[in-house]
Amino acid sequence: MASPFHAVPGAVVEDGILRHLGNPLVEQRRLMRGEAVAPLEDRAVVAVTGPDRLAWLDSITSQAVGSLLPGQSSELLILDPHGHVEHAAGIVDDGETAWLLADAADADALATWLTRMRFRMRVEIRRAEDVVVVGASALESADLTPISPAGVPVVWRDPWPGVSLGGHGYAAGEHPGTERRWVEVLVDTSERDRIARAATAGERALAGAIAVDALRIAAWRPRWASDVDERSLPHELDWLRTAVHLSKGCYRGQETVAKVHNLGHPPRRIVAVHLDGAHSILPPPGSEVRVDGDTVGVLTSVALHVEEGPIGLAVVRRTARDGDATVDTAEGPVAARLETIVPPEAGAAASVPRLPRLSRRAASSGSSAQ
Repeated sequence: MASPFHAVPGAVVEDGILRHLGNPLVEQRRLMRGEAVAPLEDRAVVAVTGPDRLAWLDSITSQAVGSLLPGQSSELLILDPHGHVEHAAGIVDDGETAWLLADAADADALATWLTRMRFRMRVEIRRAEDVVVVGASALESADLTPISPAGVPVVWRDPWPGVSLGGHGYAAGEHPGTERRWVEVLVDTSERDRIARAATAGERALAGAIAVDALRIAAWRPRWASDVDERSLPHELDWLRTAVHLSKGCYRGQETVAKVHNLGHPPRRIVAVHLDGAHSILPPPGSEVRVDGDTVGVLTSVALHVEEGPIGLAVVRRTARDGDATVDTAEGPVAARLETIVPPEAGAAASVPRLPRLSRRAASSGSSAQ
């Protein structure tokens, strides 16, 4: 499907997705300041209706959504019997419909799986083809009109990186995503077209998918389309914090989730990657990550951030040492530094008491006092 944003000056559209408008770094700044909105054409929506929808979704997913209030946002995973991530979605309910926001590449498979699991429950599942998603950092200044078929505006507020009730965060210390205020607004196609016309006329600032992804990576936020493979456990991506309730009732894959968290360790873990920007080489996702010459994992996401430079996320084996590393590219190895997100001891040691978290300001004050 052709993007309605192709006529916007400077727009670069690939596979129907607005990638950028000439300068992704400027677009990042505008997003961060709440001055731009981002058409999320790589997102899709699955609508679940019927009186049993929340209780049913609660029973088959990793998150406790049975008591989700109208307008409240959450996130859920669908796991296979061995606890591996099969599908991921944000969820917001408006009192009549549970709206699931998924990566477009996974939406059809998600809808098909949910339809197979209906049995005799009073639910209906459909791809909401008439609804599109627009992202923003500040809803108040975004000037968007969300759909509200039940009288409740349908806006998904990303819970990341907060630790939801029943969840657990492995990343310790001050989290770089704390200041991120990301929302995804569900709008109809007429509202999308209005945004496109205003942007074409120079009356509205837009940001493309490259800018959106850079801010996501800087916040250590995992994404199904980028950071998940057939072996991914939610623990490896620090996804217990927003997408898993550790003490809710039984669901597929729960036994593995509980065992890894309480008794074992995830075999792999996600790390932040800071790349050497001296040679202007941005390794593509899938590039091998090496420590002391040994391959320890792969780069899963990568971007050029307006403040941090070239950054990425990688999934590496649990015992891989953080610090100096290299990332393979066609032009040769690129120097990198790996930073802990999920620590090697995550899992069985998660219940060990931690030192209080200090803000950067408090930490610097303490250092200067010594």
